Order: sequence, then C-alpha cells, then structure tokens
Amino acid sequence: MRVVFFGSASIGFPLLEALLASPVDDVVAVVTQPDRPVGRKLKLTACPVKEVALEKGLNVLCPEKVGSAESVVALQELNADLFVVVAYGQYIPSAVLELPPNGLINLHPSLLPKYRGASPIQWALANGDDITGVTILYVSEKMDSGDIILQREVPICPEDNAATLEPVLARVGAELLMEAVEQIRSGTVTAQPQNDADATEVRKLAKEDGRIDWNLPAVVLNNRIRAFVSWPGCFCDVPVRSDMQRLKVLAARVEAGNGKPGEVLQAGGEGPLVATGNGALRLLSVQPAGKKVMDGPAYLRGYPLEPGSGLG
Repeated sequence: MRVVFFGSASIGFPLLEALLASPVDDVVAVVTQPDRPVGRKLKLTACPVKEVALEKGLNVLCPEKVGSAESVVALQELNADLFVVVAYGQYIPSAVLELPPNGLINLHPSLLPKYRGASPIQWALANGDDITGVTILYVSEKMDSGDIILQREVPICPEDNAATLEPVLARVGAELLMEAVEQIRSGTVTAQPQNDADATEVRKLAKEDGRIDWNLPAVVLNNRIRAFVSWPGCFCDVPVRSDMQRLKVLAARVEAGNGKPGEVLQAGGEGPLVATGNGALRLLSVQPAGKKVMDGPAYLRGYPLEPGSGLG
C-alpha cells in the first residue's frame, strides 16, 4: 500500500521505521509540524520527526493547517491507500479523513477508552496505574473515540517513568501497527466500537502540574515525579542562604517519616529526606536552577540543608 505517515514527536520513530522496513508498503510522504521557535532566542527548530524524515530523504509536508484547501489537495495528489497518525499534534478534519480508501489509523498509548486525550502516558503514571498499553484505532472526528483494531497491555514497573515507558510503548506500538496494516491489506480487520460509558479523558499538562505540594502523600508525589520527569518536571523552592531557589526533583523514593509537610527530616545519606502529608520522600536526583543534574549527596555537599528547615 501507499502510506502517508503523520507525526511530530519522537514516539513516532519506531512506527515510521517499521513502515519504511516493510517490503510491500511504500511511505510516499511524511506530514509533520512546521518549524517552531524554541528556547530563549526563539530559534526556528524542526520537530524530531521532520529531522529524521529529511535525513532519510523522504517527501515531507509541513502544513500550518492540515485541513486547509491547499493541504487537502496536496494529500489527495499523493494517491495514498492508508494514512497512519502518531502524535501529530493537529486536529484532522473530515476532509482529510475521507481521502485514503483504507482509512486513517492512529496509535494511542493507552488502553482506550481509558485516557483519551493528551498525555496518557504521564497520567497513567501519575495515577499509580500498574498496567497501561497501546491501541491501534481508526481516527474519527471525535478525538480518540474511533473503532479499535488492536490493543496490547504493557505492565508499568515501579522504576518506570515517562522517559523510560514511552519508548517501550512505542516499540510495542510499532509491532501492533504492522499487524493492523497487514489486516487492512488482507481485508481481515475486525474493528470494535469503543464503549463511551467507560471513557476517561485527560488534559494536556501545564507547567503548574509540576509544582510539588508537600501536603500530598509521598506515594502520590513520587508518582507525579515519575510521570512529569520529561515535562514539566516536578519542582519546589529550597532555602539557599537568605533566599529561596527553584529545585527540580527528577527521582525520589518513598520512605517512612513524620513531620510538617515540606520539613527536612534528614540532610544526609542518599539525599534530603522531606516530610509529606503521609510519609516522606528521599530526593535522589535533583537539578538546582541553572545547574546540572546531580544526585542527592552531591546536592547536599553544594547546598547544605539543615534538618527542620522547610521546602516551599
């Protein structure tokens, strides 16, 4: 089949690679986001998928709006049999959905209808789930609500965070995608409608989601640290001399301990031990503002804390 791949984020890499490796399918174009300003200098930067597609010499389209008349004509001229979407980042209207005769299929990194919407990997971790998975589904006009072609469960290990879990889901998703493509090619696909009554929706992450509220239980905070490690990152304010400075927490461990939420119980060992609303957190990996990532002991050597002091 002639396939058009839609994607922007790095989670799409294994799926694009799988499609390119197919001996019977041809990726005729990659549709991705236009370059965006990034960083303090707002330098125009290509998204990860565009960079990879250009390196491979693929035909790349970057419409500002994929549903524009110009974009629809360009897609139509590709004469594709199937569209595949992975973390593209734009709403795809019916004018595009109707183009390929075999439809438009999507990888969603959750067990739909659970966690429809943005950031399903992060919210599964933040909610302390033991199981997640991937779903291959047909794209419909309502986000993440199309008929399900295939699903596969993936366990969440206690040491997993968003940065480690995403590539696992992408790898499993690539395998599942090629199974779905083969079913579509052979005409054996049997997609099942979702039960909307079981659906849960998750919102896009905001910067403030990373702010640590020490009144929450240690288990909840640890799950959020694991979930938000890539972005927005979990952070708090710590006393440095006569000021309070931002500290990002990248890894922690739940331990026993009692005290006022935010109180430093210990300032030694593997890192500061901080009281929460229930239990305590040992801060194992942190990043002070403007500094490199460091482990707990290295942080305490450069930024001594006193037991009894409070974190904001």
